Amino acid sequence: MKKFKLKINENSYDIEIKKAGDAQMDIEVNGNPYNVEITHAEKVVKTPVLVINPTVPSTDYHPSTAKTNAPKGGIIYSPLPGNIVEIFVKEGDYITHGQKLLVLEAMKMENNIDSDKEGKVTAIKIQPGDAVMEGDALIVIGE
Repeated sequence: MKKFKLKINENSYDIEIKKAGDAQMDIEVNGNPYNVEITHAEKVVKTPVLVINPTVPSTDYHPSTAKTNAPKGGIIYSPLPGNIVEIFVKEGDYITHGQKLLVLEAMKMENNIDSDKEGKVTAIKIQPGDAVMEGDALIVIGE
């Protein structure tokens, strides 16, 4: 199975693990066979770590509650996972703050995604029917 070369107190050992079980192992040290009883074995549990970068949606559902002037240019991100139902703008269109850009279906509900930016649509990264995740870029707006 596995072979090791160990050096303990200036003595060299060739160790080969022949068979390993939960309670015993058959090993060979420098050609001599040994049956080793395992009295305690630590079980290593590997738990996957899920790392999700926090995303801040760039959309504002109620334009009347905007706290500042509409920024010029930027990217409209998906506020939640879902499917694109309909897109109301095309590349080259000039959009204003609060304009309806697209409809996103999430959890069997249709959500209007409105612009929180002003500017010219320079790229549309999605098409109707596409599935998107939270934080995916949807529309790029230039100044």
